[in-house]
Amino acid sequence: MSETENSFFTIKWDNDEVVLLDQRKLPDFEVYERYNSVQAVADAIKTMVVRGAPAIGVTAAYGVALAAIEFKGSVHDIIAACDVLGATRPTAVNLFWSIDRMKKVVIASDGEFEAVLKEAHAIFEEDIAACKKMGAIGAAHFKDGFTVLTHCNAGALATAGWGTALGVIRSAVAEGKNIKVIADETRPRLQGANLTAWELSKEGIDVTVISDNAAASLMRLKKIDAVVVGADRIAANGDTCNKIGTYSVALAANAAGIPFYVAAPLSTIDIDCATGDDIPIEYREDEEVTHIHGVRILPEGVKVLNPAFDVTPGKYITAIFTEAGEISGNYIEGFKNLCRK
Repeated sequence: MSETENSFFTIKWDNDEVVLLDQRKLPDFEVYERYNSVQAVADAIKTMVVRGAPAIGVTAAYGVALAAIEFKGSVHDIIAACDVLGATRPTAVNLFWSIDRMKKVVIASDGEFEAVLKEAHAIFEEDIAACKKMGAIGAAHFKDGFTVLTHCNAGALATAGWGTALGVIRSAVAEGKNIKVIADETRPRLQGANLTAWELSKEGIDVTVISDNAAASLMRLKKIDAVVVGADRIAANGDTCNKIGTYSVALAANAAGIPFYVAAPLSTIDIDCATGDDIPIEYREDEEVTHIHGVRILPEGVKVLNPAFDVTPGKYITAIFTEAGEISGNYIEGFKNLCRK
């Protein structure tokens, strides 16, 4: 498999096991866990050992490879294992794209392990290549000296190794541009504070963390030049689902006249979803809101509402960067044209 040019890795196939960086333990501990069964990989996805739409898709592909070992060529059982993986998280469409692709290989190869593993490796490699391509496309919009805001984590940790939104930033830095990053903390799971800040600081990229409710004020004060985020699912009309709080950032950027960009591979675009209203939104456990690192911060008995994602209408998005090119304006036609390439 390709080198990801990071000092860490997110996902790795090693000695017939899936190895994952446990992102729940960052930034304090860099711990790699090994998985040798489909159910263990499904649990890792569900409990957010690994997260980020592309990374979930790659991990699921390797989970299917484990199924081919575990069920020794039984197509019926391997397909059933695919469905177990597909039931882990509802919003990230890359998961279902990856599983559908793996199912086709399972059926065509009669569950032959080497063919299944080869396809999983291909999905891994293609993700890194796609991220680097969209990174180069997006980097053209970032001038030397820019300060860029991002929300949640859409870096190497959320992909096979390069990153979507942070891949754009990494590509701009690789071109020699001086880019400063402001990362929203991203409540309730603090992916910006725990993951984005860890990843960028580890790579030597200038990063400052702010509380989520500081972003709009900094935009009004012209301290931010652009916003770039990732995506978990993009509807046919450009409506984009991403981590909760993204919609607020987009509204603030629009009000301040600041470009708001989305970086995502074509596998994140769901043409079957006509608009963002068709995207299923995952609601997660109350404890993510009631506690921080195991410490309760809310009074006992207070009710909690915890949507994990929101949808930003396409009209607030300046452009979407993909590995096949960028789209703006008429997303329906833009996506059709890209898919024809």
